[in-house]
Amino acid sequence: MELVGSTLTATYAHPRPTPTNFLPAISTMASSYKNRFPHYSLTHSLSLPWRPSTYYKVAAITPTLAPFSKSSQGLTQSKMLPFVSNRTALFTRYTPDDWYRSNLTNYKESETSRHSAERLRVDTSRMIQDKNQQTRKTQTDTTKNLGERVNDIAFWKSELNHEIDEMIGETNALTDMKKRLERALAETEGPLQVAQECLLHREKRMGIDLVHDDVEKQLLTEVDVIKSCQERMKRHLDKAIAQLASDRAAQHELEKDLSDKQTAHRIDDKCHHLRNTSDGISYYRGVERVDATISVPESWAKFTDDNILRSQSERAASSKLRDDIENLLVVTANEMWNQFNRGNVAFTNRISETADAKNKIQTHLAKTLQEIFQTEMTIAAIRKAIRDKGPPLKVAHTRLDERTRRPNMELCRDSPQLRLVNEVHEIDDTIQSLQQRLRDAEDTLQMLVHTKSNLEHDLAVKANSLFIDQEKCMGMRKTFPNTLRLVGYA
Repeated sequence: MELVGSTLTATYAHPRPTPTNFLPAISTMASSYKNRFPHYSLTHSLSLPWRPSTYYKVAAITPTLAPFSKSSQGLTQSKMLPFVSNRTALFTRYTPDDWYRSNLTNYKESETSRHSAERLRVDTSRMIQDKNQQTRKTQTDTTKNLGERVNDIAFWKSELNHEIDEMIGETNALTDMKKRLERALAETEGPLQVAQECLLHREKRMGIDLVHDDVEKQLLTEVDVIKSCQERMKRHLDKAIAQLASDRAAQHELEKDLSDKQTAHRIDDKCHHLRNTSDGISYYRGVERVDATISVPESWAKFTDDNILRSQSERAASSKLRDDIENLLVVTANEMWNQFNRGNVAFTNRISETADAKNKIQTHLAKTLQEIFQTEMTIAAIRKAIRDKGPPLKVAHTRLDERTRRPNMELCRDSPQLRLVNEVHEIDDTIQSLQQRLRDAEDTLQMLVHTKSNLEHDLAVKANSLFIDQEKCMGMRKTFPNTLRLVGYA
C-alpha cells in the first residue's frame, strides 16, 4: 500500500520514550493549572461575600503555551516526533492512566482551591467584622477624647472668663483709685500755694517784725510736708500707671487665649458631633502626615495656667498697690491737716502776741502823749516863771542903779544895798535854775517826742503785721480743703 506524504513508522514498532514529566510540556493543561491565580492584584470585589460568577470571572484565563522545556533540548531530530499535518493513522499523546491522573489532580487542586477560598472567605469575613469593630471602637475612643478635650477647653474657658472678670474689676478699681490719687494730688496745689503766698506776704512785714518766728517755721515745714506728700503721690501715680499697663497686658493675653479657646472649642465641638452620616465629611489625602501642632497637652494647659497665674499675680500686685495708695492718701491727708493745724495755732499765737504788743504800744503811746502834754505845760510854766522873774530883777537892778547915784558918803554898803545885791544874785540864780530846768524839760520833750515817733512807727509795724497775719494769711487759710477732698473724693 502506497501512502501519500511522508512514511511514518507505527508507534508500537518503536520503543516509547520515557516522559520526563508527569504531563508533557506541550500540554496546555499544566500551565493553566499551575497559573491558576491571576498575575494582577485582587480587586476589592474579592472582599465581598463569595459569588460563583466572581470566582469564575477571576479564574478564567486564556490558556497559553508552556515555556520551552529543557528536557527536549537534548533530543535529536530523529528522536523527536515529527510534525504531521495530514495524519492518516491514529495518533495519541497520553494514556488513559495519564488522563485519570490528570483528572484526579484537577479534582484535588479544585478541592484545595475551594478550601482555600472558603478559608479566605471566613477569614475575610472575620477580618471585616474585627476591622469594623476596631474602627467603631477607635472612632468611639476618638469621639470620647474629643469630648474630653471639649470639656477641658470649656473648663479653661470658664477659668479664663472668671479671671478676665476679676481682672476687669481690679483694673476698674485701680483706675478709680488712680483718679482719686490724681484728684488728691491736684488738691495739694491749693494748700501749697497758700503756704507759699503766706510766706511771701510775711516778707512784707516791716522793721523788727521781720523775725524768723514760729509761724514762719511752721509755714516752711508745711511747704516741705506738702511737697513730700506730692512726691510720694507722684511716685505712686507712676506705679499705678505702670500697674494698669501690666494689668491690661495680662488681660490682653487672657482675652487672646480665650479667643483661641473659643475657636478651638467651636472646632473640636464640631468634630465631636461629626458622625459617619454627617454632611460635609470628605477625604483629605495626606492630612494625617501634616503635623501643624506646636504644643502638647501639658504645655497647652501650662500656657493657660501661666496666663492665669500671671493675671492673678498682677491682680495681687494691683490690690496691694490700691491698699498702699489708700493708706498713702490717709497718711498724707493727716500729715497735711496736722501741719495745717500747727500752722494755724502758730498764726493764732502770733496774732495774739502782736495784738497784745499793739495794745501795749497804744497804751504807752497814750501815756507818752499825755506826758508830752504835761511836759509842754511844764515848759510853758517854766518860761512863764522865767518871764515872771524879769520885773523883780528889773526892780532890783533899778534900785541898785538908783542907789549908785547917791552922793558922797551916802554911798554906803548898808543893809538895803546888801539885800539888793543878794536879791539880784538870788534872782539870777533862780533864772539860771529855771533856764536849766527849761532846757531839761525841752530835752525831755524831745525824748518824749522821739519815743512817741518810735511808738507810732512800732504801732504801724504791728498793725501791718497784724493785718498780714490776721487778714491776708488767715483769710487765705480758711479755704484749706477738707479731709474728703484730700483723700481724693470729689
